[in-house]
Order: sequence, then structure tokens, then C-alpha cells
Amino acid sequence: MNEYDFTLKFAYVDQSVDDENLIEQLGEVGCDDAIIGLGQKGRIALQFTRQAENAANAITSAIRQVKSVIPDAKLIESTPDLMGLSDMAELLGFSRQNMRKLMVTNIQSFPTPVHSGNTAIWHLASVLQWFEGKQRRVIESGIKEVALVNMHINVTQEYARLDKSGQAQLSALSI
Repeated sequence: MNEYDFTLKFAYVDQSVDDENLIEQLGEVGCDDAIIGLGQKGRIALQFTRQAENAANAITSAIRQVKSVIPDAKLIESTPDLMGLSDMAELLGFSRQNMRKLMVTNIQSFPTPVHSGNTAIWHLASVLQWFEGKQRRVIESGIKEVALVNMHINVTQEYARLDKSGQAQLSALSI
């Protein structure tokens, strides 16, 4: 068994849910390995440290457990996944300036951001793979697994939000 750290963020419709009861029920179904945050009504975040055979089992079992207590819960995001340079630098133990220097001096091989603007955002899994392959840095296997599973979950969720014609158009592009 390995230990995996990840956060799941959900939205749910039933605003009449009692917060104390909700937390108790989540603990009863196995989410007792999470710190639960209830802020805005209809939103919940669970920060897990879960033991499992692999990251996919850890994350999917947590999603199933939450949905067993909150059937109308919609996963908003599974993290860590999308990150800016500052967040990645902190995770990897670098300064933001060093992270930016690595990106700029390796512009040809550094992963392309998924959003480029005032703040660029990357899938963490892509950057971790780059660090291992191009920089020959050892990245802890648990964070690599979690980042890759989260990227798959989040991309799949976004794709599913498209109507069928949008999905067909994207598939036809063969990007």
C-alpha cells in the first residue's frame, strides 16, 4: 500500500443538507482520511491522505464514497493538476525565479501550457514528466501518479461537458 495526497472539490444542489450530519456520514463511508472543508453553500472540498494500491484506486474510491453520501454531487476538480509556475516551484522546492528560468531556457522542450495569458497554467503531470525526462530529476512516484490520474479525470470531465457535436468536431480534428 502507498499513501496518496489529493483534494476533491464538489458542488451539490441540496442546500438543506446539515453540515455536521454530512461530515459524520462521510466519515462513516470511509472518508475519515480527509480534512473536509465546507465554505460556500453547496460546495465541499475534501483533502485526502489515502492509502491504496495506486493513485487511481485512491482517488476513484474517494469519489465513489462522496457520491454515496451526496448523490447529486458533481466533481468540480481533482487536484493537484492545473498549476502555475509559482505553485509548481513550491511543490518542487524551487524559487519561482528558478522555475521561470528553467522554462525560458528550455522553451523548445518545456511543456506547452494549457492556458497562456497573464498567468500561464500547465498540467502538473506534463511538467513532472519533463523534469524526469529532460532534467533527469527524481520525482516522487506518488505525486506523479496523482497528477496523472487527476489530469485524466479533469480532462475527461471537461470533454464530457461538450455536447455530442462538439465532441465529434474535436475528434475529427485529430489534434
